[in-house]
Amino acid sequence: MDPGPAASGLGAEAGGTGRTGLSVGAPSVRGVALTSPTTPPAATREHQQASFEELWSHEPADEPPAGLPAVPLHEVDFVVVDLETTGASAATCAITEVGAVRVRGGEVVAELGTLVRPPGPIPAEITALTGISDAMVASAPSIGQVLAPLLEVARGAVLVAHNAPFDVSFLKAACAATDREWPAPPVVDTLRLARAVLSRGEVRNHKLGTLAEHLSARTTPTHRALDDARATVDVLHALLGRVGSLGVTDLAGLEQLCARGGGRVPDAVRRKRTLADGLPSAPGVYLFKDARGRVLYVGTSRDLRARVRSYFTAAERRTRMAEMVSLATSVTPVVCATPLEAQVRELRLIAEHDPHYNRRSRRPDRLPWVKLTGEAYPRMSVVREVRDDASAGTAYAGPFSSVGAARAAVEALQDALPLRRCTTRLPLRPAAGAAACALAEIGRCGAPCTGAQSHADYAAVSDLARSAMVGDPSPVLAAARGRLSELVALERFEEAAAVRDRSLAFLRGAARAQRLAPLAAAPEVVAARRRPGGGWELVVVRHGRLAGTTTTPPGADPRPAVEALRATAEVVAPRAPPEPACSAEEAERVAAWLEGDGVRLVSVEGVWACPVAGAGASGGSGAHAPTVLGSAG
Repeated sequence: MDPGPAASGLGAEAGGTGRTGLSVGAPSVRGVALTSPTTPPAATREHQQASFEELWSHEPADEPPAGLPAVPLHEVDFVVVDLETTGASAATCAITEVGAVRVRGGEVVAELGTLVRPPGPIPAEITALTGISDAMVASAPSIGQVLAPLLEVARGAVLVAHNAPFDVSFLKAACAATDREWPAPPVVDTLRLARAVLSRGEVRNHKLGTLAEHLSARTTPTHRALDDARATVDVLHALLGRVGSLGVTDLAGLEQLCARGGGRVPDAVRRKRTLADGLPSAPGVYLFKDARGRVLYVGTSRDLRARVRSYFTAAERRTRMAEMVSLATSVTPVVCATPLEAQVRELRLIAEHDPHYNRRSRRPDRLPWVKLTGEAYPRMSVVREVRDDASAGTAYAGPFSSVGAARAAVEALQDALPLRRCTTRLPLRPAAGAAACALAEIGRCGAPCTGAQSHADYAAVSDLARSAMVGDPSPVLAAARGRLSELVALERFEEAAAVRDRSLAFLRGAARAQRLAPLAAAPEVVAARRRPGGGWELVVVRHGRLAGTTTTPPGADPRPAVEALRATAEVVAPRAPPEPACSAEEAERVAAWLEGDGVRLVSVEGVWACPVAGAGASGGSGAHAPTVLGSAG
């Protein structure tokens, strides 16, 4: 249980200059008294969000942590399982035999082996392969009778099988057919482990029989469940005997090794394994530094020790990371109270230190925006700065990931609306002798520069562009759909794809601005989410920036912690809308957290709402955009 809330306010980042970030020193809130109410909370109302006060004492059951824990392999209980079945599909076939062996520290703890009576006949080819006939299983127990002792043998252990997805699929189907809940144990697949550990060409294939022979298993596989389970135990132990040379000593490292394909660890990397010693098994941010104290790489993890250790094992396959580790001489951990705080710290530290080996989020202040200018005859422009000029009629979309994406968005707007494309500032009254460009001759511009289009008529066009950027993008989408249909009918698929990509670029930029602008404008949003082990995760967001975060222990009233956090959170000055008072990526992380499952809004100062028919509803996130625009062939 936590001793009390530990709020994070403003301060210098670890190893940083103090320019930006959440504090990493002593908590800014200490010893807040947490008291329980004397009356029970009111009942939750159906179909209506209960208030934060009504919900605070309803703690959830524990949830398993993500990923496998960093338990030393010699302390892990493994249950090796093998099944014989009537066929290859768990949806249409059944189990005919179960074999299970539980081992710990290399010793057999328990065994289970039994035939199983399937609901239908056993195909002749299966009988020929396994030797199991209908007569043999006629008096055998059903799978429902076998599951209970099997699950008991496997309780609290890591499930191991050769080609594990096959066995797991049958066990899941059996649980579903007998109305049992699948316990979802951690799974290790010896097939994948063998591919990761054994060098290329060492064995002709990775079948169980081949591996058992190559690794000198005491039991020979026979296509009978208990024999094959025993052989798999020997294969598992032989493979575990090799993973130490790859830098894998615990269960988390074994999972990563299986997931990423194994390989050999360079000596320069292997020698750095001690850098992970002493790191906490807690969520937070880690900074790899060189001998001069320069930050080489910044990352985040729910388990700092396990994540940093993975860089020194065969699980890490990125060449540039091996190069980074060879230069590193120290790792600085920054323990965070909440996962959201860790994500935000990572972004701020990357922006502050600009580490050579981080490829993303390094220069968030240089991202481009698309601007509708505030002139007599507005035009589209790609800019690097958002100014406080909304009173002049400007509008912004973005920020975009690149100048190319911003220019594509500009082209989408210009394709849909007859906006002028010249870059000069036009006077309200046309200059004497002004001449129209070629776009006017083909009907793509109304030529306000010559007076052919009045100020009022051009204002109607620019108003549509402004509305598409900050609200309803349907004029741009309608134009794109029409053009796509024409090009596809003419089988000009490359041009159609270009139209689609420009429209998607616009939608994404507009959706981003429409999502961030309301959060950036809100002076304060306070929210809470229940923690998996009980208690609450609390955040204060001001103008889109994470201003403070804390947690409360299980069973404690979080309201005093909320008030303390609000009092000590960072004072944040707003920027020109729609830009948040932080990087766009940080604001998006914050918005994603606020929009996540289980988050309760405690209080909102100002208005936090997005356009109902905005670009996000039209697929601006990218997930639905192809459906909205149609196919380009």
